[in-house]
Amino acid sequence: MTKDEIIRKHKQYLFPSITTYFSEPLVTDHASMQYLWDADGNKYLDFFGGIVTISVGHTNPRVTSKVKAQIDKLQHASTLFPNEAVVALAEKIAQITPGEISQSFFSNSGTEANETAVQIARMYTGNFEVVALRHGYSGRSQMAQSLTGHGTWRKSLPVSTPGIVHALNPYCYRCPFGMKPTECGIECAKDVEAVIQTTTSGQIAAFIAEPIQGVGGFITPPKEYFKIVFNIVKQYGGLFISDEVQTGWGRTGKKWFGIEQWEVYPDIITSAKGLANGMPVGLTATRPEIAGSFKGLQISTFGGNPVTSVAAKATIDLIEEDRLMDNAEVVGNYFRQGLQSLQDKHDLIGDVRGMGLMQALEFVKDRKTKEVAPQETTQFMEECRSRGLLVGKGGLYGNVIRMSPPLNIAKSDVDEAIKIMDEALSAVRQPAVAATR
Repeated sequence: MTKDEIIRKHKQYLFPSITTYFSEPLVTDHASMQYLWDADGNKYLDFFGGIVTISVGHTNPRVTSKVKAQIDKLQHASTLFPNEAVVALAEKIAQITPGEISQSFFSNSGTEANETAVQIARMYTGNFEVVALRHGYSGRSQMAQSLTGHGTWRKSLPVSTPGIVHALNPYCYRCPFGMKPTECGIECAKDVEAVIQTTTSGQIAAFIAEPIQGVGGFITPPKEYFKIVFNIVKQYGGLFISDEVQTGWGRTGKKWFGIEQWEVYPDIITSAKGLANGMPVGLTATRPEIAGSFKGLQISTFGGNPVTSVAAKATIDLIEEDRLMDNAEVVGNYFRQGLQSLQDKHDLIGDVRGMGLMQALEFVKDRKTKEVAPQETTQFMEECRSRGLLVGKGGLYGNVIRMSPPLNIAKSDVDEAIKIMDEALSAVRQPAVAATR
């Protein structure tokens, strides 16, 4: 099919609510490592990686060769029949997860992983209510959308799943208390207790949060935040669920999981995306006594699929063998310096945040008022695309640029990206307040 046929049939045969970037859709054709090509043959440096999913590079042969071999051996048998691939993956995950987490339940997505985590927390604790965070994102099922703290992602949700409440999130750049991190006393963490006391029965099943909020715009908490929240959650009978769908597998640098950056041992970890480098996968991992409380017969037809399991194990092995967690920290710090240099030069950038190879720019029309700049954000993405760079977008107001390149990129890739972003920022219509200076 031609590019135009693909675009036409996409509109004709797929749900119109499926979001796509750019005024003219980018029709992908093929990819290799950090690069992606469209149907017209244009080459792009991919700094979004399939929405924080391509951990070790597109079609990395050290992963795809094992996938191809597994397809020829055993493609599917369901969870009713154990197989070597899923057992090897579960064993590896048990070896690298923090604390005493050692048993896994595999599904197909982060949505399913989070739904499973809430189900098992309710069974284990005997409590029902769950605390989530504003600006958080948990997936697209009814429960996952109810956990999500974004009106944009809840419009298809006429009635929320009962038993879910939302606390303030640690959005330091837009502090709901109008304070600075150095003087606020981490009031947002204390709000978790206030929400439990005022909007729940006082005994909760769980607290669920992303160590760095992904769709929310890579919102990164103060270092004390999760330690305080963990103790509050325990005080009120809940389990701590760390949603590692975007922050897992070395993405934040040096550690396997984002929550480890805050020195907290969660009761349950959920993940997906980067675990299998592009293959559909969901993971809910926990301690044996919690896993043992999952009542009734449980299956996931495609969960633990041999092909997906091999892809996930190969991805983890590659990250470990090449010390890509360390590369994420080193190159991530280098990337952060480049982004801060752009902030010094361009007034459109109000905030630079993130960790490792999970970095974001928040665009504002005016740094003093922090008026959001969604139109400029969209224009910036278009300008980057025209110069051969792909970046993502997020945030409640659609004014945050999200960047999550493969963990094995080099500083030279960062240099290329920074150069393109500098040119793109210069091409974007400057905010009126800046133009009068």
